[in-house]
Amino acid sequence: MKCATLALAMAALAGCASQSDPIAQAAKADQAAGIPAPSLAETKAIAEEAFIYGLPIVMNYAVMNEYAVDKGGPQFKAPFNQIKNEARVYTYQDTAVITPNSDTPYSLAWMDLRTEPMVLTVPAVDRKRYYAVMLNDGNTYNFGYIGSRATGNGAGSYMVVGPDWRGETPPGVRKVFTSTTPFALAIYRTQLFSPKDMPNVVKVQSGYKVQPLSAFLGRTAPPAAAAVKFVPATTAGIKENFYEYLDAALQFVPPSAEDRDVRARIARIGIGAGKTFEFKDLSLEHKGAVLLGMKAGDEKIDKWLATGTKDVNGWNIGSFFGDRNFYKQDWLMRAGAAKGGIYGNDAIEAAYPLTRVDEKAQPLDGSKHNYTLTFPAGQTPPVNAFWSVTMYDGKTQLLIKNPINRYLINSPMVSGMKKNRDGSLTLYIQKDSPGKALEANWLPAPDGPIYLAMRLYWPKDTPPSILPAGEGTWKPPGIVASR
Repeated sequence: MKCATLALAMAALAGCASQSDPIAQAAKADQAAGIPAPSLAETKAIAEEAFIYGLPIVMNYAVMNEYAVDKGGPQFKAPFNQIKNEARVYTYQDTAVITPNSDTPYSLAWMDLRTEPMVLTVPAVDRKRYYAVMLNDGNTYNFGYIGSRATGNGAGSYMVVGPDWRGETPPGVRKVFTSTTPFALAIYRTQLFSPKDMPNVVKVQSGYKVQPLSAFLGRTAPPAAAAVKFVPATTAGIKENFYEYLDAALQFVPPSAEDRDVRARIARIGIGAGKTFEFKDLSLEHKGAVLLGMKAGDEKIDKWLATGTKDVNGWNIGSFFGDRNFYKQDWLMRAGAAKGGIYGNDAIEAAYPLTRVDEKAQPLDGSKHNYTLTFPAGQTPPVNAFWSVTMYDGKTQLLIKNPINRYLINSPMVSGMKKNRDGSLTLYIQKDSPGKALEANWLPAPDGPIYLAMRLYWPKDTPPSILPAGEGTWKPPGIVASR
C-alpha cells in the first residue's frame, strides 16, 4: 500500500465518521437492536478479521467469475455443469489463478448444485498414469477426492450434492460427496509424461463425464434454479474491490456453526449476504479504518506464510489444505493457504515445499544471482506418482515467459537430464542459459524476485517420506547461490 494512502488512512482515523455511509448505516441498525456501534478502532479490527476470513472466499469467487460466468473474458472455460478439458499445460498467459500447476493438463467443471446433484463419471485409467479429481467448494474446503490415491484407477461414477440435498444414493453411484456451498468446483489433474504423450491424456480426458443426476438416471430434469446476476469480479481486482467482492461472494456461502460468530461481527460494518458495501461511499474516517484493517490482515497472512510452516533448508513445508474439519475455524491458516496457492491439495495427495530464499535465507533474485538445486544420488523426492519444481515470478506468483517455454522440471524429464559423476542431479535456476550441455537441467528464472514451488504428488507415507509435512525423514535440499 502506498505511503500516501496510509497517511490518508491515519489522518482519517483522527476525524469523525459520516453518519450516512454504509458502515454508519450498519451501526444504526445495531443501535436499534441495542448493540453499541463500533468505534473506529473496532471498525479497523473488524475489517482486518473480514480480510483474513474472507480472502479465500473472495479469491474463489473471482476465479468462478472468470472461469464460468464471464463468457466474453479471456480466462473463460465453460458454463456451469459443463466440463472443460485443457489439452495443454498452463503457461504465463494463464493469470486467473496464482501459483498455477503446469505439471498436469487440467479439466475443470464448475457445478451449480442448487437444483439437483451432479454426477461425475471417470473412465478406467492406466495404473501407471496418476490422476486426481479434487472437489472444492466456496469456502475453499477440499471436500472430496476421486482418483489414483483415493478411489483407484478403475472406472466409476460419483455424486456431488449441495448443502441442502437430502436423498438416497442412486444405483450406479459409488460415493456421495457433500459441498458446503451451492456452487462447487471439480479440478481434474491428469499426468502428462512428455509432450508426445498429450494424445493419450486427451483420450483419458474424453472419458470424463459431468451430468445432472436426472440425466444420469434418464429422468426428466427438475425446474431450473433462478438465474443469478453475479457481481462481476476478477483476480486482478481483488485488492481494490475486496469488501464489495466479499459481500457478493457471501450470498453463496451459507453460514455454518464454524463461521456464524465471525459473520455476525463483520456484519457490524455492513459486510454480509444481502448487504451492499461500497468502499467509495465510505466517509474519509471509515475509509481510513478499513484500509488499515485490510493492511493489517494482509500482513498477518504474510507472516503466517513465513512462520506458520516448518522451515526446512529454506523451504516452507506444512499441511494447510483440507476440509472443514481440517481447518477447525483457523481462518488465518485458510487465508495463508489460499494466498500461497489457492486450490492446493491435501498433504496426503500432494505436498508443497515453497521458497523465496536460498539456503542462507537470502531472497532469491534472478537479476542478482544464478542458483543451483542438487538432489544427492537416490534422494529425489519420494513419491508414488511424480514430483516437480516450478518457477514463478516472485511478485505475481504467476508463470514467467521464457525462451524455451519451460515452466518446471519434473521427474518424467529426469531421464533426459545430465547427472553429475556421483549420480546426483543438479537443476540450474537462472535467467540465462547455462550452456547447451546443461540446458536440459535449466529452469529459467525471472530477471527479478523468484518464487519456487516443489510438488510431490501422492507422497510416500513410509520412510523416506516428506510426511508428516515438514516433519518427515526426507528433506528438500536448499537452493545455493552460485554467483
